Order: sequence, then C-alpha cells, then structure tokens
Amino acid sequence: MPKILFICTANICRSPMAAAMFERLVQDKRLPGAWTVASAGTWARDGMPASENGTELMQSWGMDTRDHRSRIVSREILESADLILTMEKSHKEALRAEFSELAGKVFLLSEMAGGDMDIRDPYGGPMKEYEDTAREIAGFIEHGLPAILQRLDRSGPPGG
Repeated sequence: MPKILFICTANICRSPMAAAMFERLVQDKRLPGAWTVASAGTWARDGMPASENGTELMQSWGMDTRDHRSRIVSREILESADLILTMEKSHKEALRAEFSELAGKVFLLSEMAGGDMDIRDPYGGPMKEYEDTAREIAGFIEHGLPAILQRLDRSGPPGG
C-alpha cells in the first residue's frame, strides 16, 4: 500500500489541494493497490481547516477538502510515508536537514516532472492565484506521475 505525503508551509492551501488532486488521479487512472495520500505542513497549526478559496476551488473541480484539518510535520508522519513531496525548496531542505535519515524520500513535487521550482503559495491572494497554483500543482502531478511511481517502486515493500 503506497503512502504519499504532500508538504507545504501551513497545510491549508497547497498540500491539501495536491493531496486531493493526487487522490483523484489514483482513481481516474485506476492505479492498483490501496493508496494512502496525506498532507502536512512545516509551520502548521494542528486542526485548521483548508483555506476558503482552496476549498471553493477544489469543489469547483469536483474534489472535496472541507473535512481537511492541518497538521504539523512530525517524525512519525514522515516515517510512515513512502514518498514525501514538498512545494518549496526550503521545505525539502529543512526536512532533509532535520530528518537526514529520511532524506532519500524527500523531493520537490516539481522534481517529479523534471523541474526544480517552488510552487507559489496563494494564501491570502485572490481566487486567480489559487487557480494558477492549482493548475501548476495539477501539471506537476500529471507529468510527474511516472517518476512518482518509479520512486515508490524503489522504496521497497510497504513499511520497508
């Protein structure tokens, strides 16, 4: 059972959207196995709902993040994941520094699609910024799926 974890700063905009989009992709492509898709934030406050604009946008795309509640990154959350995908280089660098033994499974989401760029945080901005960010995330997920699946194959058996 593959477990993928998306990381952003507050875990209320980008990573919940990415998790919802990846869950949809797993369903749409009928990827085998029981997938676990989760998210967390490097500077999150536990229990916060997804941002209003993000929730509204995901609903318009046929996805539901209304029940999302933020959570701060912890060793336990990171260790339980097979692959950890961050929205920014700073997230990747911080996680790799603090949890160096887990560095081999921490990557930028954009890296999966051959890039090396941060995904802009739309928090507090107009809906257009959320739409632009969501399209960017969706593109990285779609184009990065082969690399994501390859990374998960390398991670070995579940729990290993």
